[in-house]
Amino acid sequence: MLLWRRLAALGAAPAPRRLSAAAPRQAPGQAPDDGGGALRPLYMDVQATTPLDPRVLDSMLPYLTVCYGNPHSRTHAYGWESEAALEKARRQVADLIGADSREIIFTSGATESNNMAIKGVARFYKSRKKHIITTQTEHKCVLDSCRSLETEGFQVTYLPVKKNGLIDLKELEGAFRPDTSLVSVMTVNNEIGVKQPIHDIGEICRAHKVFFHTDAAQAIGKIPMDVNDMKIDLMSISGHKIYGPKGVGAIYVRRRPRVRLEPLQSGGGQERGLRSGTVPTPLAVGLGAACEVAQQEMEYDHKRISQLAERLVTKIMSEVPDVVMNGDREHRYPGNMSKILSLLELSGSSVACTSASLEPSYVLRAIGTDEDLAHSSIRFGIGRFTTEEEVDYTVQKCIQHVKRLREMSPLWEMVQDGIDLKSIKWTQH
Repeated sequence: MLLWRRLAALGAAPAPRRLSAAAPRQAPGQAPDDGGGALRPLYMDVQATTPLDPRVLDSMLPYLTVCYGNPHSRTHAYGWESEAALEKARRQVADLIGADSREIIFTSGATESNNMAIKGVARFYKSRKKHIITTQTEHKCVLDSCRSLETEGFQVTYLPVKKNGLIDLKELEGAFRPDTSLVSVMTVNNEIGVKQPIHDIGEICRAHKVFFHTDAAQAIGKIPMDVNDMKIDLMSISGHKIYGPKGVGAIYVRRRPRVRLEPLQSGGGQERGLRSGTVPTPLAVGLGAACEVAQQEMEYDHKRISQLAERLVTKIMSEVPDVVMNGDREHRYPGNMSKILSLLELSGSSVACTSASLEPSYVLRAIGTDEDLAHSSIRFGIGRFTTEEEVDYTVQKCIQHVKRLREMSPLWEMVQDGIDLKSIKWTQH
């Protein structure tokens, strides 16, 4: 923090407010303070993004101020120090997943990494193989990449998932063809938090000599991942999902057996020719630091987040009847809890739709959730800096408003009387 303090002393910027367990806490049932006396909404959406860890910010600051050299400039000290920082960050990312640092390529985030993996592999091997396997519950960028390839003549198998959100390994086995080049399955689902059997999928893909890609944006730094043990050939990583900066990510590309990609963009040939363009040193350093911190804190974070998640689940389900958890209850990451607050929508409140759309989540529809119930799901995200007080406040408000909405709804009364709403024929007047 020394550099930041110097800048603050010069009036260049305010000193950051550290996030820690020692920070002042609110009384139970009180919303958090923004530091200036005003109340701010609680943040329970860490699957969308996470706050920057102060330790990550500390590591980035020199490269945002005095160490500003281009890491690809090989003729002077400014470039050398940035390059050294970049390579250290590459090693930090590699260490988190058990990879060789030469297998880590920096990108702008998991969306770019997913596009690189799917389109890159498909196009490189298209003369011999034109079939890809994925699931119906992948992130939209994976599904859209596959649809884009279909317009180029590729064939894609979209595997369904079971009601618990997990794929059927027998269906996966049956989907392979002689011309299959790639299987892409997300490690932890961003909407319902289920963990796919990545180790088993990797073994199956290796036995069929098919490359295996996983979108691990929601898993990296939260659960142990080892690309060699899990037989993963390509992996997508995002910085801002692990308390790092936005705008940076990475893709792991296996060297042995070698995976070949066709680059998506042309330019100076940076990142071993796979991703041209100047790598933003401060962001890459931040990603590396976030990976190192995650490796150090993973066991503690997982235990603490599991306790908070259990606290939230137990309190809500003990006070509100007809609450269902989406996805498998055991094979999941505890910090991502998607629940159906059944019949909440009966009062006209839909709380979980696909972003920027009134359509219900395609992930919830894929696990067999009725459209009405899909509209009444809400995702709670618990992270490294979530407190017990925040969980208790969230539970209190959730119970309060669900009960209020149900009391307002005549349909809820009908359900309480045992009437099946699906059997009613509604007419317009």
